[in-house]
Amino acid sequence: MSGFVSRNKPIWDQLEQLVQQCRKSRRRMSPHDLKRLDTLYRQTTIHLSQVTTRSTDRRLEDYLNSLVSSAHGLIYLPPRRSIFGGTVTFLREGFARAVVRNWKFHLLSAALVTFGALLAYFASTQDPEAAYALMPAGDIRQPGSSKEQLLTVLRSGRDQGGGGKFFFASFLFSHNLKVGILALGLGVLAAIPTVLLMVFNGMILGSFAAIHHQAGITTEFWAWILPHGVTEIGAIVLCGGCGLMLGKAVVSPGIVSRSESLRRAGIEAGIICIGVTLMLIAAAVIESYLRQSHLSSSARLMFAGASALFWAIYLATGALREKAARNVENDISELACP
Repeated sequence: MSGFVSRNKPIWDQLEQLVQQCRKSRRRMSPHDLKRLDTLYRQTTIHLSQVTTRSTDRRLEDYLNSLVSSAHGLIYLPPRRSIFGGTVTFLREGFARAVVRNWKFHLLSAALVTFGALLAYFASTQDPEAAYALMPAGDIRQPGSSKEQLLTVLRSGRDQGGGGKFFFASFLFSHNLKVGILALGLGVLAAIPTVLLMVFNGMILGSFAAIHHQAGITTEFWAWILPHGVTEIGAIVLCGGCGLMLGKAVVSPGIVSRSESLRRAGIEAGIICIGVTLMLIAAAVIESYLRQSHLSSSARLMFAGASALFWAIYLATGALREKAARNVENDISELACP
């Protein structure tokens, strides 16, 4: 048995070193080290089996059993994360990577909203009845409204107290969340209601813009809508993208069953929905407090530009992290191949 130990001790030492390294920082380990960890683990399990059946050395058996158990936990069990750590990881990259993984659906959703907005804008400028059909009943912002009437609405609420603004933010979040849930949930109906809802939301925005542009209100209108609109419309677009994902899973499940395809799409949609909820909270706060403030139009547009830049950088970073993760997975797969 002494010859057995001396022959295999270097393998156990290497495995113990890799286990300690993996415990400190799994991310810093190269694909080669991860592959080596797996190989040494399998060799050591064979050694443990041999020691168990051919030796009465309990100390050696306990040592190898502990070493194998530690390596098994690192290879096969998901790493433990605190709630705080998991939340930070989700905010830093989890949400962005989920969006990037399904970018085609979100891009299509954005295209539907844009199509609806352009369609309604040009229809409303050519025919006022189109704008009347799209604008909510009872809203004073209708075709033919004077510039003073429209500006009065745009500038309303600026002197409202903090309590009123908080209540308004709660109302906005609740309303926008309902729209987002509808766009997402109705995707299971082959995504047809989701498509219509995305186009319709775009049409409302387009008609709204046409009414203000015809009254000569351009800069102030966009300074009024963009600070919260960048985040809010982005969140609705993502909900629409999730609805399209679910619709695709139902209509074209691929090589897996329809229920399995829907389950996978639902997991991705659920991850994105958590991030969207946070976006809608932020949009409601911005709409209630910043929009209804005495900031100048230039300051509002600068804030909107900063918001757009933030989301662009955030998603770009998520794309880079997703690409890096895929490269690591591919390297491990290549090393695993004989």
